[in-house]
Amino acid sequence: MTTCSVPNLTPRIFRVLSIGFPTPTAAILIYRTGKLISTGSDSIAAAQDTLRTVVEEFDSLGIDISDLDEIVVHNIVTSGELCDGLNLNTVAIGLGLENIEYEPEQFPGLIYRPDDIDVAILLFGSGKLVVTGGQTIEQIDRGFEYVKEELESLGLV
Repeated sequence: MTTCSVPNLTPRIFRVLSIGFPTPTAAILIYRTGKLISTGSDSIAAAQDTLRTVVEEFDSLGIDISDLDEIVVHNIVTSGELCDGLNLNTVAIGLGLENIEYEPEQFPGLIYRPDDIDVAILLFGSGKLVVTGGQTIEQIDRGFEYVKEELESLGLV
């Protein structure tokens, strides 16, 4: 463990201890409730290893967390790039407004929630996207491939 810092936020608003790791670049957020969240890892295995390292460190300090629940993946967030640019107005109409949230005055991205997949896909005018909400890499990959195929079939990428 190399760094341990409390975020630069008012503790009454955001009560969390952040422990950062340079290799792999990851952080563990520890909440007062005992919940630990791993962020920044590039794989599920790396996130689990980082969590185990924190648990071992607490053990070495004499802090008993033997009742730690099984490590469970609740949400994977990934990012990627589809193309050099997208017209989000055209995308919203092409994908069907019933599965789209798009208010450019509020947020610069279009949020697409396909019926067939339990993920949310954020598309940006730059052609970049974020796929989130999956609990497995397969769900994330399926979400990426799904939106790519949909946009290709519409001639938008």
